[in-house]
Amino acid sequence: MRPDASDRARPPWCPDDGPWPPRRGRHGPPRWSRGPFLFRFGVFFLPSLFFAALGVARLVWLASEQAGLDLPRPVLPLAAFAFLLIVVPLLFWSGMRRVGMPLGDIVEAADRVGRGDYSPRLIERGPPFLRTVARAFNSMTARLAVHEKQRRDLMADVAHELRTPLAIVRGRLEGMIDGVYAHDEASLVRLVEETKLVERLVEDLRTLAHTESGTLRLQRETTDLAVLVHEVVRAFTPIAAVRRITLSAEGVTDLPLVDVDPLRIREVLVNLLTNAIRYTPDEGRIAVSAGTDETGVQVTVEDSGPGIRDEDLPRVFDRFAKGTDSQGSGLGLTIARNLIVAHGGEISARNREEGGARFSFAVPLDREPRQ
Repeated sequence: MRPDASDRARPPWCPDDGPWPPRRGRHGPPRWSRGPFLFRFGVFFLPSLFFAALGVARLVWLASEQAGLDLPRPVLPLAAFAFLLIVVPLLFWSGMRRVGMPLGDIVEAADRVGRGDYSPRLIERGPPFLRTVARAFNSMTARLAVHEKQRRDLMADVAHELRTPLAIVRGRLEGMIDGVYAHDEASLVRLVEETKLVERLVEDLRTLAHTESGTLRLQRETTDLAVLVHEVVRAFTPIAAVRRITLSAEGVTDLPLVDVDPLRIREVLVNLLTNAIRYTPDEGRIAVSAGTDETGVQVTVEDSGPGIRDEDLPRVFDRFAKGTDSQGSGLGLTIARNLIVAHGGEISARNREEGGARFSFAVPLDREPRQ
């Protein structure tokens, strides 16, 4: 098996976790491993200090002449040699420990990150500005590691979710070719439904990718949420009537105008009502209400279903999180949360004391600055 980028970038003496660079010791990095950066730093720094030493010695000689001191000629080379032998190594060592080594750590760790390894964490040492750089570097690598994990998890989840409908479509098509299934309208309708499921999942994934990457563009306009809520409720009334579910909009009048993307807010309401109808039993009840509070305009969807299990409640807005009997993709509530957050609002879910679930979202009255 080929090693990944992190394995190729990690030296054999480097641990898998812990601060970067690893502390010196029996299994620590060799002294020559500080990299070409410190070598170039030393090549530039040592001659500079040497010539500085000669300059200081020359200044001392000139000052002595101006002061009328009669110094013997050997004093100049002896002073330069003593300065070079004692002061220069001390200055160089102090500078390397305070600036050079922390800077070299940053360069080496950045090189590892550039090769795809997000595990380095710098020890905050050196001058204040280098400590600030190290702190920012650690924060950056931590975010990169989280994003990389989310990307891998998303790819695995997408592959898992697409596998089932594609396998069904392939199986039915192969069955029709082999004569196991009839080439009738009912079989074709089932295939069309499966392709619609795949299409819906792909569209949800596209919306989810835009909301999580921050590339979603909101087409904001002045919107009356009361009118929008009533339109969505009227659209879902025939669906609810099939199962004799009472769907009503309570107190959704005289709401202040808000600056939102009406299509995206409609999508949020559709996701919440679809979820409510899915879990509300026959002859149940779903109520949509709205009002204003300190957070803005708040819309609430309540149902008389079984509610959300306690173990599922903390992750109800996570992607692909769904109940055992759910037939959806598990992305609707995640998309709803991301769309509300993109508007600068908040969304929450909890169980009602009398039974059922309550989902609420709020959008601010004042327009949020565009990203």
